[in-house]
Amino acid sequence: MVRIRKKKMAASHRYSPIKDIWFRLCKNRTAMIGLTVICIIVILAAFADLIADYQTVALGQDPSVRLQPPSLEHPLGTDAFGRDMFARIIHGARYSLTFALACTFFGIVGGVLIGAVAAYMGGRVDNVIMRVLDAFMCLPNLLLSLTLVTALGMGLRSIVIALSISMIPNFARIVRSVMLTIVRQEYIEAAKACGIGSIRIITGHVVPNAVGIIIINATMNMAGLIMAAAGLSFIGMGIQLPAPEWGSMLSEGQIHMRTYMHMVMVPGLAIVITALSFNLLGDGLSEALDPRMKD
Repeated sequence: MVRIRKKKMAASHRYSPIKDIWFRLCKNRTAMIGLTVICIIVILAAFADLIADYQTVALGQDPSVRLQPPSLEHPLGTDAFGRDMFARIIHGARYSLTFALACTFFGIVGGVLIGAVAAYMGGRVDNVIMRVLDAFMCLPNLLLSLTLVTALGMGLRSIVIALSISMIPNFARIVRSVMLTIVRQEYIEAAKACGIGSIRIITGHVVPNAVGIIIINATMNMAGLIMAAAGLSFIGMGIQLPAPEWGSMLSEGQIHMRTYMHMVMVPGLAIVITALSFNLLGDGLSEALDPRMKD
């Protein structure tokens, strides 16, 4: 009985990498602040319809309450058409989070595939892939996104495609640099000697060992994607009004910024706070996932 109890206690205290990472992340106060803010934004976006009806509050116009400063009835004030700014902000969070998550997902998938193939194959294949990526990276991300949006047309789908393509070269180079050290390990050579196929080695051995750096860079890039999507909408190349996208709201409020500052400050602060929160979380993850940070 004593041995059984000891075995159960040993099993319950067995080392868990996920718990270890979470413990180190919790010790980082700034990272937890960023995670808390992100969770609040996600909850508000998920339950936006229950908090404020989209058609009647976020889009419905009421000239009698136009351009009102923040009050108990309208916590963040109203815009030039009498629409509640708080309702538009929480509904606009859906657009920003959708942009960031979708573009990050497709950017990771494309970057991991290209970077893993380049690192694993090496030689001429690696050189060709890297030169193509270098050509793409010569263009600024915003300029490349503008070109693609112009070719594809404005809208949510076009922005996701444009920003995803602009993010793939960066992810691919990061993944390649990490995987170059992994493919030289002895267990990869042993897998090749056992006759395991290249695709299985890449997906089963190479990619899982680079998950940490992929997660860190994905989190850090979320902030840039949110600002890029807002920038495209600000110049009229993204989501069009009256949809409550943060960049469009910022563009709409700039003509009133001297007399009604809340029209600019509210969407501007939403963009800054969300982007800053993802950066703080990314910094915390970089420390939590670093083996050298273990006590």
